Amino acid sequence: MASHIGRRKFLATLGGAASAWPLVARAQQPVPVIGFLGAPTAKGREPLMAAFRNGLSEVGYSEGRNIVIESRWAEGEFDRLPGMTNELVQRKVAVIVAFTTPAGLAAKAATSTIPIVLLTGDPVGTGLVASLSRPGGNITGLSYVVPETHGKCVEVLQDMLPSVQRLAALGNAADPSHKQVLEQIQIAGHSTGIKIDPIVMVSGPDQLDAAFAKMAQERSDGVVVQASLPPKAIADLALKYRLPVATSFRQYVEAGGLVSYGALESDLWRRCAIFIHKLLQGSSPADLPVEQAVKFELVVNLTTAKALGLAIPQTFLSRADEVIE
Repeated sequence: MASHIGRRKFLATLGGAASAWPLVARAQQPVPVIGFLGAPTAKGREPLMAAFRNGLSEVGYSEGRNIVIESRWAEGEFDRLPGMTNELVQRKVAVIVAFTTPAGLAAKAATSTIPIVLLTGDPVGTGLVASLSRPGGNITGLSYVVPETHGKCVEVLQDMLPSVQRLAALGNAADPSHKQVLEQIQIAGHSTGIKIDPIVMVSGPDQLDAAFAKMAQERSDGVVVQASLPPKAIADLALKYRLPVATSFRQYVEAGGLVSYGALESDLWRRCAIFIHKLLQGSSPADLPVEQAVKFELVVNLTTAKALGLAIPQTFLSRADEVIE
């Protein structure tokens, strides 16, 4: 009898252990780590990170439960990006999300094996991918179509201020996409009949005041600013020198800038999660075409317009997706 009970107990124990094995195996599976690499400042981009996390939730991921996010922000100091990228590589992240062209280039230089999802302006023109349809290598993602939206800013200023005849362009020499951005601004100037002059380049925030002084001295009617320059500094200097400024990121308008026209960022950051999901499921980056922005927004700061003494046509304000007062 004792041997029978012992055998039954042994079988019950064995059965319980066998049923527990899959649970143990699942518990031991590593939680994938997503490395987020941003070249600009994190300040003001909390809503975008929320959109990113919401996108992950929509495809079944919850931070802290079955996914981990490690963020690195260079705060506009692009020379910090290589070191930050190497940290993520050494951390053995499953995917790197690279926000802006400098971050994308740093990630591309750091690894040819870890999948990279771009959130950048012009991945083809800056050499990050071979083409939108066939990106190749370990890189895919989404494009803000930033050069084109900067060109659109010329039209926006013309529609907003019909008397505009001459606009300055302010480029960021530290951002490799400045060539494509300035080219589109000039193309838009030619098509609208607006003279683009002067074209001023800066390589750091310490040069911004002198750049604005030069543009004001040359009596520019307004400025199209490359969107990788620091928003608050640009907004403050635009008020100081009384220059209407347009750019392609809404953070400038939220910081006190006049007007922006660009991709609806929250949509791009939410869609980024779909790429991550596909990559974690085993898809190759080379087989995932780069997607372009399909939703855009026009944002106007009416308080700034009044501070500059500008009368904005009601027809223009009625086109805006958002008016900040």
